[in-house]
Parts: sequence; C-alpha cells; structure tokens
Amino acid sequence: MLKHIVWANIFIIIAALLQSTLFSRLFLFFHINVVPDIALCVLVFSAYVNGTMTGQLTGFSSGLFLDFLSSAPLGLNLFIRTIVGALAGMIRGTLILDAVFLPAGLCAAATLLKAFLLFVLNILFSGTIPAYPWAGSTLWIELLFNTLLAPFLFDFLKMFDKLLIRDRAHDNNT
Repeated sequence: MLKHIVWANIFIIIAALLQSTLFSRLFLFFHINVVPDIALCVLVFSAYVNGTMTGQLTGFSSGLFLDFLSSAPLGLNLFIRTIVGALAGMIRGTLILDAVFLPAGLCAAATLLKAFLLFVLNILFSGTIPAYPWAGSTLWIELLFNTLLAPFLFDFLKMFDKLLIRDRAHDNNT
C-alpha cells in the first residue's frame, strides 16, 4: 500500500506543478483565468482504485504538500483532499470503472465537494478562507474542465497500473 501512496503523491505533485506553471500560462494565453484541478483528479483515481485508506493517506499527504506549495492557509488542502480521498475510496468496488462516465462523474463530484467544503469553511471562518463564488463562472468552468479531462486522465493513469493500483490477488493472500 505504501508504494502506491508514494507513487500517487509523485503523480499528484507533478500534476500540481504542471497546473500551477504550464497550464496556468497556457490558459492565460487563451484569456481563460481558470485551470483544471488535475491533482484532484489524480487523487480521485488513486482513491477509487485502491480504497478508503489509500485515498485518505494520499489525500492527507498530497494536501499537506499543496498547502506548502500554495498560499492557502496551512491545513486547508489537507482537510479537503483527505475528505475527497476518503469518499472516493469508499465507493471502490461499488461501480464499474467504465471509460467515460464514471471518471467524469467522480471528478465532477470531487470538484463540487471541494467547492462545497470551501464554502462551508468560508462561512465558519468569517470569510477568511477563499471560496468559489457560486454565481460566478470560475467554479463552473473548472467543473467543466475537470469533467471533460477526467476520462483521458484516468486512461493515462491506467498505463501506470503497476505503480498506482494495488494487486487485488496479492492483497487477498497477505
């Protein structure tokens, strides 16, 4: 399990660095001020294929890294990504991972959950936590990007199944 958590975190770190550097510049070039949250989608993939414990631990460790990478309050990404990882891991085995609809639905749900948690934290902490404006376009454009990108990203991540996906037969023998 530890190997898969470490590799998932490596992929999340690479995704976070890509989305904060290359993608943000690329999208600004096209006058779009929103970037897809690829790191969140990688977390959802890892949690869904490996289960709750891996999802929680991957969400916790990647969230801690993202807290240090961003200017968000320490613990914000850690909290949100731990919850997203746990919930995505809870549905492992309940739905069949098809090529398009499940990845899109999982990443869309994770994006909306992230926005909802930020909204609740914004209320609880008197507006000091940044949240998405529900009436604005930022959340909805990010939701669209994450939803459309998810099937391609999940297919890409499946190529690294030895690194990211636990072997079920091996788990049953131990």
